[in-house]
Order: sequence, then C-alpha cells, then structure tokens
Amino acid sequence: MKKLLLLLCVFSAALPDLRAQGGRGYLYQEWTVERGDSVPLIHAAPVPVFRRPADLRRYRRLVDAVKKVYPTAKIARAKLAEMEAELLNLPTKKAQKAYTKQVYHEIKEEYTPVLKRMTRTQGKVLLKLIDRETEYTAYEVLREFRGGFVAGFWQGVSKIFGQDLKSEYDREGEDRIIEQIVAYYEAGLL
Repeated sequence: MKKLLLLLCVFSAALPDLRAQGGRGYLYQEWTVERGDSVPLIHAAPVPVFRRPADLRRYRRLVDAVKKVYPTAKIARAKLAEMEAELLNLPTKKAQKAYTKQVYHEIKEEYTPVLKRMTRTQGKVLLKLIDRETEYTAYEVLREFRGGFVAGFWQGVSKIFGQDLKSEYDREGEDRIIEQIVAYYEAGLL
C-alpha cells in the first residue's frame, strides 16, 4: 500500500508538468479524501490501439488532416452565417446576387492558395467538416450561392479526382473517428 501511495504521489507531482505542456496525457484531475488521505483521481483520455502499423499511419494522417482543416471549416461556418444574415437584409435579387458574387471572389482570393496545398485526404476531411459545421454539404452550398450548373460542374470535377461534394457527415457511422478527433482537438488534447 505504501508503494502504491508513493507511486501516486510521484505521479501526481508530475501531473502539473503534463498540464503545463498543453494538457497532454490526461483530461483533468480531481482530488478525493479516502480514509484520511488525499488521493488524486485522474481522468485519462482513451488511447486508440491498432492491430497493424498501417492503421496507425492512417489514423495519424487523419489526425493531421483534421488539425489542418478544422479551423477552415469553422471559418466557413462563420462566413456562411454572416452571408445568410446579410442576404436577408438585402432588398432585391440583384443586390443579393452582387453580394454573393463579391463574397465568392473574396473567399476565392483568400483560400485558393490554402486549398491548392491540401492533400486528397485533407480535402475529403474538409468536405465532411464543412457539412458538420454548416449542416449543408459542399454541393448544397455551391448550388444555393453559385447555381445548379456551377455546382454540377464542380461535382463532376471532384468525382474525377475521387471526391464527392455531396458526401454527408455521419457522426455515428463512418465519420465517428473524425468526430472523436475533433472532440480531442477542441479539448486541446491534440
């Protein structure tokens, strides 16, 4: 018992250092009193275990992709909300179309260099996260703001390169790993 208590004390002394390094290693720590002694309760983050090294590499690639594109998806959500609010205030269809075109050119100028440097995995993850954040697929956003012809054209181009603008985000199904990675990212564990 004394060895266990000593080990807990040494481990709990090292925990502030872990927290100072960005919170890696555990989610949070609580203290309880058992039989007159203070005992740390450490809530650790689950550690993914993989059977094959290829699965670990795929997971790490997915983590890197989420870390790179998640801020862009959050910006897309903010811009879309701002754009929808502004479109409601504009009186005519002509003014709405002009505003949409202006925002399109601003976004294109700002994000084309970023998008050109993305890998295919990062592109797929970005499409999924845009759907997660905005609740619209990339195809729906294009169709709404640029028209059906433009959306169909870009859907065809994306199909050539193995992507799908109509892909939806499925939290419970195939995208549950991405959802877990996003949760860790938001908690500061990645």
